[in-house]
Amino acid sequence: MRAADGAELHGIVTGEGPVTVALVHGWTLDETCWAPVADRLAGVRVLRYDHRGHGRSAAVDPATMTIDQLADDLAAVLAQVAPEGPLVLAGHSMGGMTTMALAERHPEVAKRVRGLALVATAAGDLRGATFGFPPPVVRALRRREHALYESARWTRRAALSTHPRLLEPAMRTLLLGRNPSRSAVRTTTDVIAACRPTTVSGFLPTLEAHDRHRALAVYADLPVQVMVGTRDRLTPPRHARRIREGLPQADLTLFPDAGHMLPLERPDGVARRIAALVGAAVPA
Repeated sequence: MRAADGAELHGIVTGEGPVTVALVHGWTLDETCWAPVADRLAGVRVLRYDHRGHGRSAAVDPATMTIDQLADDLAAVLAQVAPEGPLVLAGHSMGGMTTMALAERHPEVAKRVRGLALVATAAGDLRGATFGFPPPVVRALRRREHALYESARWTRRAALSTHPRLLEPAMRTLLLGRNPSRSAVRTTTDVIAACRPTTVSGFLPTLEAHDRHRALAVYADLPVQVMVGTRDRLTPPRHARRIREGLPQADLTLFPDAGHMLPLERPDGVARRIAALVGAAVPA
């Protein structure tokens, strides 16, 4: 697949049906994080792809690592693989932010959307987030991060770590809830370990600047499912509640004891809610 500026994107299209479901992944992740949900969606065409700079998609200039660009990429991918017919969008974390930016930048595409799932995401208010860590620890890290991001040991590395298992304790603390499955731990750790360091740092500014509460109004007449884990440190439940203030018709689901990685931690529940959106989108 091709991004809006021609960058090569890795993608997968599976299944058949009158509705295309686009599963859009989060920051530092890739399309494999949606695989357990995709496997549970029957009778529907499912699109998964890796954002620019993520997974098997091309490395790109960090200057292009913005949520606006991701929205343009999503519009370009949909034009290639689903140029017609109803759409259901499901965005996890930064993927959810991408669907909000799509509404802003590509209203002609948003008009085809018949249902929206916003999974462990936020419409803004991320600047200064501590992600559950003590503020002094976060401030100490922030003082050092710019020097790290400019260093050769950061910019020349192909992956965050060649020893994924060493990251498991941090991944459990930061991204996963209570008693995650072994597969959820392994997939989360492997995907993030393989992420390019420049992708981590390149998207940080756009995440902090993200503010699309007003953009939610484009989806005000649609069925919307908002989902969050009660132990989500990155986008805790207050963000889901704020989204629902902008989309009062939305159904809000809090998954007890789940963390940020809902497509891996609670694939049954996430898939059921997306399937409900598909059912509502099927033309009579």
